[in-house]
Amino acid sequence: MLYRQRSLDTPTGTLETPVLFPVSNIGKRSSDNTPEYADSIPDIRTAMVNARAIRQRDPQWDRIQDGASLRDEMGVPSDTIVFADSGGFDFESGDVDTTPKQSLATQRAIGADIFGTVDVPLSPENRTAENKDRVERSTEYALEASDHHDGDALLFASVHGYTTETVANTLQYLEDNGEFDGYALGSMVPIRTDYEKVTRLILSARRATDKHLHVYGLGGIVYQPLLLYLGVDSFDSTAFIRSAGNRNYLLPGFGGIELHRIDELNHLPCSCPVCATREFDEIRKDRDLLTQHNLWALATELRRFRFMAASETDIEDYLDLRFQGNGVTERAYGIAKQQVRRLK
Repeated sequence: MLYRQRSLDTPTGTLETPVLFPVSNIGKRSSDNTPEYADSIPDIRTAMVNARAIRQRDPQWDRIQDGASLRDEMGVPSDTIVFADSGGFDFESGDVDTTPKQSLATQRAIGADIFGTVDVPLSPENRTAENKDRVERSTEYALEASDHHDGDALLFASVHGYTTETVANTLQYLEDNGEFDGYALGSMVPIRTDYEKVTRLILSARRATDKHLHVYGLGGIVYQPLLLYLGVDSFDSTAFIRSAGNRNYLLPGFGGIELHRIDELNHLPCSCPVCATREFDEIRKDRDLLTQHNLWALATELRRFRFMAASETDIEDYLDLRFQGNGVTERAYGIAKQQVRRLK
């Protein structure tokens, strides 16, 4: 396996990886959907924010420019390590309304520890010429950000590509021509059900650099073990929010279960602080409680993998068991295992 543990120095403190960045919707109208978690889940002192969304929410942006702390606005401790992406997902179907220099200024103003470069995600409709242009524009934006970056925070270049050659070549070009502390692989969400393709793209990025590798948007409960096995250092996720909105209960070791399929039950099976002190009906009716539980589920999945690695358990045996019984994820892991073994 390619699983690895490292430390990354950030302005706020040392980041121990692999790590999950829960997405905070601050700046978005749905900001209430991000639960308070930093004080209840001690090993998640991280957050992913959308710099563009914060800048465009005038009252909040005005307060920050007047000296307010982003972390106070979010209600998280001052030592929370913040990764601010450019909001590139908003450019998937619209025009880019910022520049690398402006994006860096926003990320700097909110006190982010990690800056993601401006990027234009690929079209999921397989428009080859258009996607080639998007890859080139994202690469140019990354190099321009490198030119303007003063080293006050970590800079991750956003990388896109629907072929392994594109991902590897783009990453190598950025490495040769810019200065980056790591790379963030994007455009994975639209193709997330194509596990073989996603796995090959991540492996091509992992092989192309030994620097920190982040994957945008794939930190859900099923993908997490695969990302860890493939040597990904960090990932972000909105799965805990989206699943709660659909009344899906995330269960470590399994996946999501629709609560409407359950008629009678006194207590849910998880022992997290949300489930341990409340009955099933209360959690089922309260979206915020379900969101909090789902984030605990993601944290538990990560803790479990770390425990297995630390106890020198054979990770491939663990994952054989982890994915057993689910044809889709079992095949996905089988594909990942074949590809990793070919590297040895």
